[in-house]
Amino acid sequence: MLLDKYEHTHDHSREDKIRGLIEQLDAYIAQYHGGRVEFCSVEGNTIYVRMGGACAECPLQPATLKGWVEGTLRQFFPEIEKVEACD
Repeated sequence: MLLDKYEHTHDHSREDKIRGLIEQLDAYIAQYHGGRVEFCSVEGNTIYVRMGGACAECPLQPATLKGWVEGTLRQFFPEIEKVEACD
């Protein structure tokens, strides 16, 4: 009974959940690769993120953005069509 009440009073928006997942990805990328990924915005089914730290100038940045960040987000949010870099 309490769990049901808690779930309804702490209903997080889709954007909040996406932000949370990106924050988890950011922590991992920062810890193990020296890079950063930061949430910028959601527009429909497109997510915009900013790559930073070691990822900003890395030649593998497009692969990280599309393969890792987009791939992970789409596992949890299959309706996401793409993830793009923001300025």
